[in-house]
Amino acid sequence: MFSSSLSGSRSAVFSPWSSMEQTDPEVLDFSTKVQAQGVLWKRPFGRPSAKWSRRFFIIKDSFLLYYAENEKKNFETSRCFNIHPKGVIPLGGCVVTASEDLGMPFAITVGLDGFTGAVVLAADSSQEQNQWMELLQDSGKITWKNAQLGEAMIESLGAQGLQLAKEKQEYLDKLMEETEELSYQRAQTEELERLNQVLAEEKMKFEEVVSELKSEQEQIKMDLDGTARCLKGVETEKEELGSLTVLLQKSIEELSQEKRRTLELLGVKEVHPHPEQEGPVGGEEQEAEEVEDGDLLQDLRHIEDQMKLLLMEKDTAEAKLRQNEHRSQLLQEEREFYSSQAHTLQQSLAQLTVDKQQTEAELQFCMSSSFI
Repeated sequence: MFSSSLSGSRSAVFSPWSSMEQTDPEVLDFSTKVQAQGVLWKRPFGRPSAKWSRRFFIIKDSFLLYYAENEKKNFETSRCFNIHPKGVIPLGGCVVTASEDLGMPFAITVGLDGFTGAVVLAADSSQEQNQWMELLQDSGKITWKNAQLGEAMIESLGAQGLQLAKEKQEYLDKLMEETEELSYQRAQTEELERLNQVLAEEKMKFEEVVSELKSEQEQIKMDLDGTARCLKGVETEKEELGSLTVLLQKSIEELSQEKRRTLELLGVKEVHPHPEQEGPVGGEEQEAEEVEDGDLLQDLRHIEDQMKLLLMEKDTAEAKLRQNEHRSQLLQEEREFYSSQAHTLQQSLAQLTVDKQQTEAELQFCMSSSFI
């Protein structure tokens, strides 16, 4: 589709030169008015074997501007040309010819001064080919107005290029800052995740140590209770042995007294007859005395045997009492040791509890920081 426009419509929205039109009506026309617009085929410049592509073209005074094909719809809607084309071709002094051997049936060759090669276009019909060639040839005529327009447009496009370069650099700087910020945040997130893992492992170790210490504390408590029971049994046995020793000592003393009395009786029997009192004694009396003496001796031996037994039992009780006292001392020392261990474990558990709470607080802080 090809259309030619010579209307006087003007718009300052997309035109950087509208202020000049308002100040002086005699200055050159820099409005958005175009001489022609339409879609043509275009082959890349200087590449004869390249693929053809469709482009939207505008002839503005002595310049040929081209865009992507979909720009045609925007132009027809706004009736204003886009000041940022894909390319600008100056037509001043150009030579326009028709060609049939370029791979397209209605090809147009535009030769330009100072260019090696030519711009190659193609229309969809012979009529469009002739119309475009005429307009291109007319726009290529060098006039004072076109020269002024060309210089102004070149200057304007140069300024736009500088502005675009500045905006591009600002955008790249901003993008670089955002990239650095994202890299910093990513590094910070990775560090927080590493700290979370370290703190979680440390918390798990704390829990294992606390569990082991609690088990050890329970075992020590059981050992301490067992030691206390043994100590109590030893104390009870000591009391019983003490009482037995007292009874044995009392029995020994009673037997000693009985032994002395028996010895005294035996001594009396032996010294009873005096020479001055000697006289005839009957046989029955002598026999009775002998019987009595035999009974006393037997009682004496019995007493001595009981005393030996009591002394042996007393020695055994005293030895066992000494053993119990020694065992009591050992159990007391063991009790003090277990009590000290239990106190140390209690302090360790208290410190571990504090460390665990601090670790959990740091872990909670890291987790909350990672979501900020």
